[in-house]
Amino acid sequence: MKIDLHIHSRTGSDGGLSLEEVFDEAARRNIDLMSVTDHDNIEHQPEAVRLAAGQGIRYITGVELNVTFPHAGKSVSLDYLGYGYDPDDAALREKLRVVREHREVRARRIMDNLNAEFCKEGLPLLSGEDLDRMQEGIDGALSRPHIADYLVKKGVVGSRQAAFDKYLVKCDVPKYPLSLEEAAGLVRQAGGKLALAHPNDPHGTSLVSVTADLAAQTGIITERMLGYIDGIECWHSRADADTTAHYVAFCRRHHLLMTGGSDCHQKPLLMGSVDVPEFVAGQFPV
Repeated sequence: MKIDLHIHSRTGSDGGLSLEEVFDEAARRNIDLMSVTDHDNIEHQPEAVRLAAGQGIRYITGVELNVTFPHAGKSVSLDYLGYGYDPDDAALREKLRVVREHREVRARRIMDNLNAEFCKEGLPLLSGEDLDRMQEGIDGALSRPHIADYLVKKGVVGSRQAAFDKYLVKCDVPKYPLSLEEAAGLVRQAGGKLALAHPNDPHGTSLVSVTADLAAQTGIITERMLGYIDGIECWHSRADADTTAHYVAFCRRHHLLMTGGSDCHQKPLLMGSVDVPEFVAGQFPV
Protein backbone atom coordinates (compact mmCIF):
# COMPACT_ATOMS: atom_id res chain seq x y z
CA MET A 1 0.00 0.00 0.00
CA LYS A 2 1.40 3.39 -1.00
CA ILE A 3 0.59 6.29 1.35
CA ASP A 4 1.35 10.02 1.07
CA LEU A 5 -0.35 12.30 3.58
CA HIS A 6 1.60 15.49 2.84
CA ILE A 7 1.19 16.90 -0.68
CA HIS A 8 0.84 20.48 -1.90
CA SER A 9 -0.84 21.87 -5.01
CA ARG A 10 -0.72 25.04 -7.06
CA THR A 11 -4.48 25.32 -6.64
CA GLY A 12 -4.25 25.74 -2.88
CA SER A 13 -0.76 27.04 -2.10
CA ASP A 14 2.79 26.63 -3.37
CA GLY A 15 2.83 23.38 -5.33
CA GLY A 16 3.89 23.13 -8.94
CA LEU A 17 0.87 21.18 -10.21
CA SER A 18 -2.83 21.99 -10.22
CA LEU A 19 -5.11 19.90 -8.04
CA GLU A 20 -6.28 17.83 -11.00
CA GLU A 21 -2.68 17.24 -12.10
CA VAL A 22 -1.74 16.16 -8.57
CA PHE A 23 -4.39 13.44 -8.64
CA ASP A 24 -3.45 12.35 -12.15
CA GLU A 25 0.15 11.96 -11.00
CA ALA A 26 -0.92 10.17 -7.81
CA ALA A 27 -2.84 7.65 -9.92
CA ARG A 28 0.19 7.13 -12.19
CA ARG A 29 2.27 6.46 -9.08
CA ASN A 30 -0.28 3.99 -7.70
CA ILE A 31 -0.87 5.91 -4.49
CA ASP A 32 -3.60 4.24 -2.45
CA LEU A 33 -4.14 6.79 0.36
CA MET A 34 -3.33 10.49 0.18
CA SER A 35 -4.03 13.95 1.52
CA VAL A 36 -3.51 17.34 -0.09
CA THR A 37 -2.31 19.58 2.74
CA ASP A 38 -2.07 23.05 1.26
CA HIS A 39 -0.98 25.93 3.46
CA ASP A 40 -3.87 27.59 5.32
CA ASN A 41 -6.34 26.68 2.58
CA ILE A 42 -9.21 24.19 2.55
CA GLU A 43 -11.38 25.79 -0.13
CA HIS A 44 -10.51 23.11 -2.70
CA GLN A 45 -10.98 20.09 -0.42
CA PRO A 46 -14.45 19.13 -1.75
CA GLU A 47 -12.94 19.04 -5.24
CA ALA A 48 -10.03 16.94 -3.92
CA VAL A 49 -12.53 14.44 -2.48
CA ARG A 50 -14.25 14.26 -5.87
CA LEU A 51 -11.02 13.83 -7.83
CA ALA A 52 -9.77 11.14 -5.46
CA ALA A 53 -12.98 9.16 -5.88
CA GLY A 54 -12.64 9.46 -9.64
CA GLN A 55 -9.14 7.98 -9.48
CA GLY A 56 -10.09 5.26 -7.00
CA ILE A 57 -7.80 6.74 -4.34
CA ARG A 58 -8.75 6.80 -0.66
CA TYR A 59 -8.60 10.40 0.55
CA ILE A 60 -8.29 12.23 3.88
CA THR A 61 -9.02 15.96 4.04
CA GLY A 62 -5.86 17.86 4.90
CA VAL A 63 -4.35 21.27 5.61
CA GLU A 64 -0.98 22.59 6.82
CA LEU A 65 -1.22 25.33 9.43
CA ASN A 66 1.62 27.58 10.49
CA VAL A 67 1.64 28.22 14.24
CA THR A 68 3.46 30.84 16.29
CA PHE A 69 4.89 28.88 19.21
CA PRO A 70 6.38 30.78 22.17
CA HIS A 71 9.63 29.33 23.52
CA ALA A 72 12.26 30.83 25.81
CA GLY A 73 10.94 34.34 25.30
CA LYS A 74 10.93 34.09 21.50
CA SER A 75 8.36 33.19 18.88
CA VAL A 76 9.13 29.99 16.96
CA SER A 77 7.40 29.14 13.67
CA LEU A 78 6.11 25.53 13.51
CA ASP A 79 3.90 23.66 11.07
CA TYR A 80 1.00 21.37 11.96
CA LEU A 81 -1.11 19.11 9.77
CA GLY A 82 -4.88 18.91 10.16
CA TYR A 83 -6.57 15.70 8.97
CA GLY A 84 -10.06 14.35 8.62
CA TYR A 85 -11.93 17.58 9.38
CA ASP A 86 -15.20 18.73 7.83
CA PRO A 87 -14.20 21.15 5.02
CA ASP A 88 -17.56 22.92 5.38
CA ASP A 89 -16.92 23.89 9.01
CA ALA A 90 -17.73 27.62 9.18
CA ALA A 91 -15.29 28.59 11.96
CA LEU A 92 -12.32 26.85 10.32
CA ARG A 93 -13.12 28.31 6.91
CA GLU A 94 -13.45 31.85 8.29
CA LYS A 95 -10.20 31.71 10.26
CA LEU A 96 -8.29 30.44 7.24
CA ARG A 97 -9.79 33.21 5.11
CA VAL A 98 -8.31 35.74 7.57
CA VAL A 99 -4.95 33.94 7.52
CA ARG A 100 -4.85 33.93 3.70
CA GLU A 101 -5.62 37.66 3.57
CA HIS A 102 -2.69 38.22 5.91
CA ARG A 103 -0.49 36.19 3.54
CA GLU A 104 -1.24 38.64 0.74
CA VAL A 105 -0.41 41.64 2.92
CA ARG A 106 2.74 39.91 4.13
CA ALA A 107 3.91 39.24 0.56
CA ARG A 108 3.64 42.92 -0.32
CA ARG A 109 5.54 43.95 2.80
CA ILE A 110 8.28 41.44 1.95
CA MET A 111 8.50 43.05 -1.49
CA ASP A 112 8.95 46.45 0.17
CA ASN A 113 11.78 45.03 2.26
CA LEU A 114 13.36 43.49 -0.82
CA ASN A 115 13.26 46.82 -2.59
CA ALA A 116 15.06 48.42 0.35
CA GLU A 117 17.85 45.85 -0.07
CA PHE A 118 17.90 46.21 -3.86
CA CYS A 119 18.20 49.98 -3.48
CA LYS A 120 21.32 49.54 -1.34
CA GLU A 121 22.84 47.26 -3.99
CA GLY A 122 21.86 49.37 -6.97
CA LEU A 123 19.54 46.68 -8.36
CA PRO A 124 16.30 47.45 -10.23
CA LEU A 125 13.35 47.68 -7.84
CA LEU A 126 10.37 45.37 -7.96
CA SER A 127 7.20 47.00 -9.27
CA GLY A 128 3.50 46.31 -9.43
CA GLU A 129 4.15 44.66 -12.78
CA ASP A 130 6.61 42.28 -11.08
CA LEU A 131 3.93 41.45 -8.51
CA ASP A 132 1.47 40.64 -11.29
CA ARG A 133 4.03 38.37 -12.94
CA MET A 134 4.73 36.58 -9.65
CA GLN A 135 1.05 35.82 -9.30
CA GLU A 136 0.66 34.43 -12.81
CA GLY A 137 -0.15 30.75 -12.64
CA ILE A 138 -0.65 30.82 -8.85
CA ASP A 139 -4.13 29.83 -7.75
CA GLY A 140 -3.38 30.04 -4.02
CA ALA A 141 -1.88 32.87 -1.96
CA LEU A 142 1.48 34.36 -2.92
CA SER A 143 4.21 33.13 -0.56
CA ARG A 144 7.98 33.33 -0.10
CA PRO A 145 8.76 30.31 -2.35
CA HIS A 146 6.88 32.05 -5.18
CA ILE A 147 8.90 35.22 -4.61
CA ALA A 148 12.12 33.22 -4.49
CA ASP A 149 11.33 31.51 -7.80
CA TYR A 150 10.61 34.88 -9.39
CA LEU A 151 13.97 36.25 -8.21
CA VAL A 152 15.63 33.25 -9.88
CA LYS A 153 13.65 33.89 -13.08
CA LYS A 154 14.77 37.54 -13.09
CA GLY A 155 18.39 36.50 -12.64
CA VAL A 156 18.78 38.22 -9.25
CA VAL A 157 19.93 34.92 -7.68
CA GLY A 158 20.85 31.51 -9.03
CA SER A 159 18.51 29.31 -6.99
CA ARG A 160 15.56 29.31 -4.64
CA GLN A 161 17.87 28.54 -1.71
CA ALA A 162 20.12 31.47 -2.66
CA ALA A 163 17.07 33.76 -2.66
CA PHE A 164 16.28 32.72 0.90
CA ASP A 165 19.87 32.88 2.08
CA LYS A 166 20.63 36.29 0.60
CA TYR A 167 17.29 38.10 0.83
CA LEU A 168 14.16 36.35 2.05
CA VAL A 169 15.33 35.46 5.54
CA LYS A 170 16.51 39.02 6.12
CA CYS A 171 13.42 40.55 4.50
CA ASP A 172 10.86 38.32 6.16
CA VAL A 173 7.66 39.62 7.74
CA PRO A 174 5.90 37.69 10.55
CA LYS A 175 3.19 35.25 9.56
CA TYR A 176 -0.32 35.42 11.01
CA PRO A 177 0.02 34.72 14.76
CA LEU A 178 -2.06 31.55 15.02
CA SER A 179 -1.49 29.84 18.37
CA LEU A 180 -1.28 26.07 18.86
CA GLU A 181 -4.27 26.25 21.18
CA GLU A 182 -6.38 27.97 18.52
CA ALA A 183 -5.20 25.67 15.72
CA ALA A 184 -6.03 22.59 17.78
CA GLY A 185 -9.43 23.97 18.73
CA LEU A 186 -10.36 24.81 15.15
CA VAL A 187 -9.34 21.46 13.68
CA ARG A 188 -10.81 19.38 16.49
CA GLN A 189 -14.14 21.17 16.61
CA ALA A 190 -14.36 20.52 12.85
CA GLY A 191 -14.03 16.80 13.62
CA GLY A 192 -10.36 16.52 12.70
CA LYS A 193 -7.00 15.59 14.20
CA LEU A 194 -3.87 17.75 14.49
CA ALA A 195 -0.33 16.42 13.97
CA LEU A 196 3.03 18.15 14.36
CA ALA A 197 4.67 18.27 10.92
CA HIS A 198 8.32 17.33 10.16
CA PRO A 199 9.54 17.98 13.74
CA ASN A 200 13.25 17.49 12.97
CA ASP A 201 13.40 18.92 9.45
CA PRO A 202 16.83 20.56 9.10
CA HIS A 203 15.71 22.65 6.12
CA GLY A 204 12.16 23.54 7.10
CA THR A 205 9.91 25.00 9.77
CA SER A 206 10.64 22.69 12.69
CA LEU A 207 11.93 22.24 16.23
CA VAL A 208 15.47 22.29 14.83
CA SER A 209 15.22 26.07 15.16
CA VAL A 210 15.13 25.46 18.93
CA THR A 211 17.31 22.36 19.29
CA ALA A 212 18.71 19.62 17.05
CA ASP A 213 18.70 17.13 19.94
CA LEU A 214 15.87 14.63 19.46
CA ALA A 215 15.37 14.00 23.19
CA ALA A 216 15.15 17.74 23.83
CA GLN A 217 12.61 18.10 21.01
CA THR A 218 10.33 15.44 22.46
CA GLY A 219 10.82 17.02 25.88
CA ILE A 220 9.31 20.23 24.51
CA ILE A 221 6.47 18.28 22.93
CA THR A 222 5.78 16.48 26.21
CA GLU A 223 5.75 19.67 28.26
CA ARG A 224 4.05 22.04 25.86
CA MET A 225 2.12 20.21 23.12
CA LEU A 226 0.60 16.92 24.26
CA GLY A 227 -2.68 18.50 25.24
CA TYR A 228 -3.12 19.98 21.77
CA ILE A 229 -1.80 17.42 19.26
CA ASP A 230 -3.19 14.06 18.22
CA GLY A 231 -0.15 12.86 16.28
CA ILE A 232 3.28 13.49 14.77
CA GLU A 233 4.61 13.19 11.23
CA CYS A 234 7.19 10.44 11.69
CA TRP A 235 8.00 9.72 8.03
CA HIS A 236 9.07 12.62 5.82
CA SER A 237 11.27 13.11 2.78
CA ARG A 238 13.90 14.85 4.94
CA ALA A 239 13.63 12.62 8.01
CA ASP A 240 16.55 10.26 8.56
CA ALA A 241 16.24 6.80 10.12
CA ASP A 242 17.16 8.01 13.62
CA THR A 243 14.50 10.74 13.49
CA THR A 244 11.81 8.33 12.36
CA ALA A 245 12.71 5.69 14.96
CA HIS A 246 12.78 8.29 17.75
CA TYR A 247 9.39 9.75 16.89
CA VAL A 248 7.72 6.38 16.27
CA ALA A 249 8.81 5.28 19.74
CA PHE A 250 7.60 8.56 21.24
CA CYS A 251 4.20 8.26 19.56
CA ARG A 252 3.79 4.70 20.80
CA ARG A 253 4.58 5.74 24.37
CA HIS A 254 2.03 8.55 24.25
CA HIS A 255 -0.60 6.80 22.08
CA LEU A 256 -0.35 9.38 19.30
CA LEU A 257 -1.22 9.03 15.62
CA MET A 258 1.77 8.43 13.35
CA THR A 259 1.59 10.10 9.94
CA GLY A 260 3.93 10.43 7.00
CA GLY A 261 4.34 11.92 3.56
CA SER A 262 6.67 13.37 1.00
CA ASP A 263 5.83 17.07 1.52
CA CYS A 264 5.83 17.15 -2.26
CA HIS A 265 5.63 20.56 -3.91
CA GLN A 266 6.43 18.92 -7.29
CA LYS A 267 9.85 20.63 -7.28
CA PRO A 268 11.05 17.84 -7.60
CA LEU A 269 8.24 15.34 -7.94
CA LEU A 270 8.52 13.31 -4.72
CA MET A 271 4.93 12.16 -4.44
CA GLY A 272 4.71 8.62 -3.05
CA SER A 273 8.47 8.35 -2.56
CA VAL A 274 8.45 8.05 1.25
CA ASP A 275 8.00 4.52 2.60
CA VAL A 276 5.07 5.05 4.98
CA PRO A 277 4.02 1.79 6.72
CA GLU A 278 0.64 0.34 5.85
CA PHE A 279 -0.57 0.45 9.48
CA VAL A 280 -0.72 4.26 9.21
CA ALA A 281 -3.84 3.91 7.03
CA GLY A 282 -5.60 1.95 9.77
CA GLN A 283 -5.38 4.93 12.14
CA PHE A 284 -7.89 6.83 10.00
CA PRO A 285 -11.51 5.67 9.73
CA VAL A 286 -12.73 4.77 6.26
